[in-house]
Amino acid sequence: MSRFNIIPAIDLIGGQCVRLTQGDYDQKKVYSSDPVEMAREFEAAGAKRLHLVDLEGAKASQPKNLAVLEAIASGTGLTVEFGGGIKSEDSLKSVLDAGAAYAICGSVAVAQPDAFRGWLEKYGERIILGLDLKNGLVATHGWLQTSEATASDVLYAFGGLVRQAIVTEISHDGMLQGVDADFYSSIQVQFPDTEIVVSGGVSCAGDIRVLYDRGLKSVIVGKAIYEGRLNLKELFEEYAG
Repeated sequence: MSRFNIIPAIDLIGGQCVRLTQGDYDQKKVYSSDPVEMAREFEAAGAKRLHLVDLEGAKASQPKNLAVLEAIASGTGLTVEFGGGIKSEDSLKSVLDAGAAYAICGSVAVAQPDAFRGWLEKYGERIILGLDLKNGLVATHGWLQTSEATASDVLYAFGGLVRQAIVTEISHDGMLQGVDADFYSSIQVQFPDTEIVVSGGVSCAGDIRVLYDRGLKSVIVGKAIYEGRLNLKELFEEYAG
């Protein structure tokens, strides 16, 4: 079996690990007050990479949980991808300087495409495009605004510069109702040179198997971990490659 990347997620509000339902800040559940310890547990189970999202930063348009990022990056051996509020190059630099291996940028790609293109040319694969979809259209600013662009529109706009794109179906996020494998595999086929990272809706190991069988390479898992629906150690052993 070739390697399939299973990336556990930590979403941050007030320095705590939380999960939202369908991107709704009013539907918040706290799972841990210690994100560093949570990251260490993921690492002990076999994780190599961590998806870390600053929900406060996404809302405020600037990172708000850099101290947590720094603590996880320095206190674990995990490769950390960090998103939330990266709207300027200063913010981008602050995230990379705090220890993130990758910076996830979404809203800026839609609102400031020329600036985003410049970042891609300057920082290369350290930039991950984040595409959050609401009814098929890209949502921005912490999922609070919706553009007129589709995921394909945005990917086409950057002409092969994007090496990785995290695509989240907001309607599925936190719902534990499964993933739309047809949609994700079609995007991957459409953009073979960009690794499409599936995000939102994973409910069980069977969902991961379907994505693997459809040719996807990476998936982010969150609520299914916290609700005890996935055994991470077993999954990492199975898909280690």
